[in-house]
Amino acid sequence: MPGEPEAKGLPATGKPWSTGTPTCSSFPPFKPARGVGEFVRWQTIDVSVPLRLPRLKDTQLVLRAFADGDAQLIQDVSKDPFIPLITSVPDVPDIEAAHAFIHRQQARLDDHAGYSFAIADSASNEAIGQIGLWLPDPMQGRVSIGYWVAARHRGRGIAKHALALISTWGLGLPGVHRLELYVEPWNQASWRIAERVGYQREGLLRSWQTVGQERRDMYMYSLLPRDRP
Repeated sequence: MPGEPEAKGLPATGKPWSTGTPTCSSFPPFKPARGVGEFVRWQTIDVSVPLRLPRLKDTQLVLRAFADGDAQLIQDVSKDPFIPLITSVPDVPDIEAAHAFIHRQQARLDDHAGYSFAIADSASNEAIGQIGLWLPDPMQGRVSIGYWVAARHRGRGIAKHALALISTWGLGLPGVHRLELYVEPWNQASWRIAERVGYQREGLLRSWQTVGQERRDMYMYSLLPRDRP
């Protein structure tokens, strides 16, 4: 499970933090760099272009913008023993804190931090988790993903569906060449989800980030365009 940029860690932690033809930013080619006897061209993410959050959907889920009506979800997961520890979800079930969290997600586009989606049921539109695609290193075409699902909705394949949905979309963004995930080794459920979607484990990052009061190791996972079937 993972979350958002200023998160203290991330449940599959997407570090900075859950089809169709969505609207997305445009990304012009990077300025050519001279190689050995030739010009080498590549694309990079243009951080000067305003970000727009698409609505991504399949038969089970919709990934959409957070709204004030999702505050109950945030209040519920504030009591989770892990999510507030490793994300910036508030650790008290306070309505004002929940709304502040939602407003931060809405501001991610303006900040060029990335795209923060509520994971919602496609039939009821009820928010049941969060997934984000974050832009910590746009000049290198690397983005990271984080996600979490509320406890009462786990075990139904929701995280896998959401991760597959955002990964397909993310790899289609011009200038994006690599998706990354960071997951604590003990969080087997989360890294198994990543593997089922096609992410490759690349190694163990020792003492990678602080979670609570401790330095924690993280598995690094990646997904490249050529990894997709």
